[in-house]
Amino acid sequence: MVSDDLSLHWQGARIKERTVGRKRGVAVPHSRDARPDPPRRSSLPCGSTGPATTPGDFIVQALLRKRCCLKVEQETKRFSDYGLQESILKDVAELGYRHPLPIQAQCIPPALEGRDVIGLAQTGTGKTAAFGLPIIQRATRTLEMSALILAPTRELAQQIAAALRALGKSSGVRIAVVVGGIPIKEDYKALRAWPNVLVATPGRLIDHINCRTVVLSDIEALVVDEADRMHDMGFMPQIARIMGALPENRQTLMFTATLPAEVEKLVRRHMRSPVRIQVGLTAPVERAEQKLYGVQEPDKMPLLLDLLRRSEGRVLIFVRTKRKVDRVARTVSARHHGVARLHGDREQSQRDAAMAGFRNGQYRILIATDIAARGIDVAEIEHVINYDFPGSAEDYIHRIGRTARVAASGLASSFVTHTDRPCLSQLERLISTKFSLTPVGSSAPDRRPQSSAPAAGRTAGRSRRRFPARGHARAAQG
Repeated sequence: MVSDDLSLHWQGARIKERTVGRKRGVAVPHSRDARPDPPRRSSLPCGSTGPATTPGDFIVQALLRKRCCLKVEQETKRFSDYGLQESILKDVAELGYRHPLPIQAQCIPPALEGRDVIGLAQTGTGKTAAFGLPIIQRATRTLEMSALILAPTRELAQQIAAALRALGKSSGVRIAVVVGGIPIKEDYKALRAWPNVLVATPGRLIDHINCRTVVLSDIEALVVDEADRMHDMGFMPQIARIMGALPENRQTLMFTATLPAEVEKLVRRHMRSPVRIQVGLTAPVERAEQKLYGVQEPDKMPLLLDLLRRSEGRVLIFVRTKRKVDRVARTVSARHHGVARLHGDREQSQRDAAMAGFRNGQYRILIATDIAARGIDVAEIEHVINYDFPGSAEDYIHRIGRTARVAASGLASSFVTHTDRPCLSQLERLISTKFSLTPVGSSAPDRRPQSSAPAAGRTAGRSRRRFPARGHARAAQG
């Protein structure tokens, strides 16, 4: 038997080399008392430790060979290693993709094999290509509509469709988008083009199912993107109904950043032995620098204007309500050019124009509700500002994910009031991180500093009544 003192870890077994006769490089387990020397790797081939003389030697050699092979495989992995069609590889190369990202490297092989997959990854890690390439490979083999992709919002559905068209440009893939907020006649026009991939939001797809203008009997693969957002928006009943209308032997790919209990229940009911893939932890992207400011409500606008004056690139500002988006946009527009707003009460043409202008640089500042927090891929967002702190830790993660996309870096600033402290505590527990709040006075030079010795009489009284929030004034009176 191998000695109990032999401890093997994935990062490598600690071994001590000793000379036996004239043979060097024989790896043997070291004793618990001995301090191990680093293994000599220069004099032996990769994965080799010399001749084995004990059972422990064989285990150490096998482990080192496995590590060596995995390292070489990770370094040389390319899209061409997955057996994708030449037309797909051509489009991938034209888009500048050389090596698959972690979520793509782990998801594409089981997806091409037809297995069900649950992908848990942070926003901005390349999930669209992870399911898009296998879907294109499958869809181009048939003339029928064989793939269905569900997205929670119109903007995300249109973005997915644009990405698939770019990845499948040379493959002849035909993609239709069916979303709410546009005339249904446009849907009929898209469906008459015989698409083999359908991208839809759940509500509009249910309308077509009820009208029998969409038949799902030939669907071979289903993709549910941003499943946790579907849950937050109350789409779980529609998702369950859509899944019930699909063939039972279909393939299901589900992607999400978090896995709420109701989504997990849906997985157990409608997926068959799924491969679970998790890339990173449920946490904000590491490349995003995060700053949190302790503020009162009247402090927010001066601080926002100061941060905008310091920013030169694209800035995305999240506000809690639609009316507040309009109010903040009016104030910011009075001091900055190139400001757009995005929320659910805007017409679809206005939302499209806002997103297009933000992407092409016509608008430098976009003020939005959480409608833009999930999946909207805009390159080079320099700064994300949470004007209103999000109501859940998951929403914070997705908002921050708008900056530092894929391999970039960025800055995320959040305004935290006294009422936001419970949400902040929830976030700290989720990601096991303690945040420090920067006092707003040190970050808002626009605001006049209060004198340490205010004048007596009516001037001091006016100063005290003017600046605090109303809630604090009432508390003082009580």
